[in-house]
Amino acid sequence: MSNTQKIHILWADDEIDLLKPHILFLKSKGYEITPVTNGEDAVELVEKQAFDLVFLDENMPGLPGLEALTRIKALRPALPVVMITKSEEEFIMEEAIGSQIADYLIKPVNPNQILLSIKKIIDHKRLVSEKTTSGYQQDFRNLGMAFNEDLSAREWTDTYQKLVHWEIELEKSKDGGMKEVFMMQKSEANRQFARFISDNYLDWLNHPDADTPILSHTLLKKKFFPMLKPGKPHFLVVIDNLRLDQLRVIEPYLNDYFHIDKMEPYFSILPTSTEFARNSLFAGMLPMEIKKRYPDKWVDGDDEGSRNMHEAFFLGEALKRNGLELKTNYNKITTLQQGKNLVENASNLFNNDLNVVVYNFVDMLSHARSEMNVIKELADDEAAYRSITRSWFEHSPLFELLKKIAEKGVPVVITTDHGTVKVGEPVRIVGDRTTTTNLRYKEGKNLSYDKGDLFVVDKPEQAHLVKPHLSSTYVFANSDQYFCYPNNYNHFVNLYRNTFQHGGISLEEVIIPFVVLRPKG
Repeated sequence: MSNTQKIHILWADDEIDLLKPHILFLKSKGYEITPVTNGEDAVELVEKQAFDLVFLDENMPGLPGLEALTRIKALRPALPVVMITKSEEEFIMEEAIGSQIADYLIKPVNPNQILLSIKKIIDHKRLVSEKTTSGYQQDFRNLGMAFNEDLSAREWTDTYQKLVHWEIELEKSKDGGMKEVFMMQKSEANRQFARFISDNYLDWLNHPDADTPILSHTLLKKKFFPMLKPGKPHFLVVIDNLRLDQLRVIEPYLNDYFHIDKMEPYFSILPTSTEFARNSLFAGMLPMEIKKRYPDKWVDGDDEGSRNMHEAFFLGEALKRNGLELKTNYNKITTLQQGKNLVENASNLFNNDLNVVVYNFVDMLSHARSEMNVIKELADDEAAYRSITRSWFEHSPLFELLKKIAEKGVPVVITTDHGTVKVGEPVRIVGDRTTTTNLRYKEGKNLSYDKGDLFVVDKPEQAHLVKPHLSSTYVFANSDQYFCYPNNYNHFVNLYRNTFQHGGISLEEVIIPFVVLRPKG
């Protein structure tokens, strides 16, 4: 350990002379030790100078160890303290742990125990980083070979889950070079996945013998409706725009109250946008069929809000078609106050067989990022986007609602309608004034574009999409592409580059979470 990395440890024990062999051992390992014989001296030194770690004897004359611990934490809350005691009494352990100690050792301690404690606390981040980097290096080749093969939908789901795992783990690593390697690998995976969707999507919708994954319009019928029974309340929570990595970062909060019974990602239909995917989710139908059956409920145009006014109706119709007569309640939450009101009235929800809660917060966040400089700064990259989601969830009315549901012992399903992807590659496109404004897909007539690796559906009926015009064409961006018109091209390229968008084809938008939670206890 070099001098620039020297770790300075304060060790307080009234029998410090007996610990000289331990201190010499630690010094031989490169640690700097300051010994004191009482709690008062320990507190005074902590106030005057910086230490990386404190070893604190619990049973010292004068100022007791637990009181010294309280004072040290008041002075330097982030300073790690290891409590050492002869006593194994439970109340002492609980007092120490409640005061946020970093470790707890029972005398007599040997030098290797002390060294292990130091490494757990001081070297933890470095050791985890090195282990994570090594693990990803070992898996790098297997992942690369996997998505260059002819994968099935199930195999793509497994591969994406591995990528999400490594992305979150590498976030903790200090190895910037390895993170860069990972982002290149994920980009390549997205390119290969876009080809996979282009090659298979129309077959999934039109050929009964195709190896079709669970899609938006089949999800509830196949995965959720079989769980429902009259007289037993269930909750379905749809968090708009929730990606698999975002679910993973809120998972630790869920684990405090629920067992994760099932985690089965499914595939969003195209376009991966709210007005298509969510209506299909609730109706149990593809867009073309929804418009045919309920022509007054489908609004042509480019306004997401107007197209998603009838979700509760679509859900009710789907329940009837599946022979489910249930007392159902539907809530769409778009403001903080609406979320608080729902929590305040939560007791009424448990009288229903099915409660559906649609939470639009994550969707609002992603759209706001394109327009608001503050959000842009906060969500500058994938890690920051996950961090905002984690912070929002921890303090949200939704989390409070989930706690109340867990207390009542009621199961919950959390899912979404589509994900979102960070865009970086602009693609020129030309269309008339009726062309949709979404940055990841375009529907219009007489569209002009450089086809490249775009996914083009020039016969919308093959994708079971509505056809506003006789010559309507749908064009989908792949990977991190986004569409810009030639007029004022550079302005819009810069405005939307590195923003999070949805509507097109990427792992992040298409492969999305479906998780069943069972309350603990």
